[in-house]
Amino acid sequence: MTSQPEQRALITGASSGIGRATALAFAQAGMSLALVSRSQSRLEAVAREVSDFGVKVKVYPLDLAQVAHVKEKMGAIAADFGAIDILVNSAGMGYTGFLADTPLQDWQRVIDLNLTSVFQCIQGILPGMRQRQKGIIVNVSSVAGYQVFPDWGAYCVSKFGLVALSKTLAMEERSHGIRVVIFSPGSVNTAIWDSDTVKADFDRTQMLTPEIVAQSILHTVLLPEQAVIEELRLMPNVGTF
Repeated sequence: MTSQPEQRALITGASSGIGRATALAFAQAGMSLALVSRSQSRLEAVAREVSDFGVKVKVYPLDLAQVAHVKEKMGAIAADFGAIDILVNSAGMGYTGFLADTPLQDWQRVIDLNLTSVFQCIQGILPGMRQRQKGIIVNVSSVAGYQVFPDWGAYCVSKFGLVALSKTLAMEERSHGIRVVIFSPGSVNTAIWDSDTVKADFDRTQMLTPEIVAQSILHTVLLPEQAVIEELRLMPNVGTF
């Protein structure tokens, strides 16, 4: 399968991990890319990699944790870059800590980035998709959106919420020609495991790679318009960590 001409994709969390790998996979498929993340310098580094495939690419530094501004900023990106055919919401954070010990500020931070910012990204891009009566929205959730893990309470709640958001959105927007994909990988070897908010020690050699995840995301968006993979859970062959 090959991508349709002139497809434009917007990817959040594009400066590293799954987002970066998805940008490269989409570029190889010939898609134009709007890349969103906090760090302009890291986005520009990814843009240089992407440009090797001869596709249009622009970077948009944006802190999605500032949820009050996300909808407006995403709408402005779409106006500047052009009609968005594919929205991939891959930005997010990990967090470990028992619920009884989780400060409200930390709880809100996880919910804001992993759930509310996705809601606002969708609201910023959805009007254009509705107008054109087509579009694909891929929300990168997690196996933790279906299965709880002790010490990961806030994270699990955010991902369960993202699954519910995605399922509701799919039902509401189907009549507008918009397809919604819930993409839920198991453990992926990304920088999330090195972040200050995660205290966990696993054998990361057994995890999925961002590139494997990205190729699977690419497959879901290249399906004919008459089909949709509504939910995809991609697991390491060794099972759940």
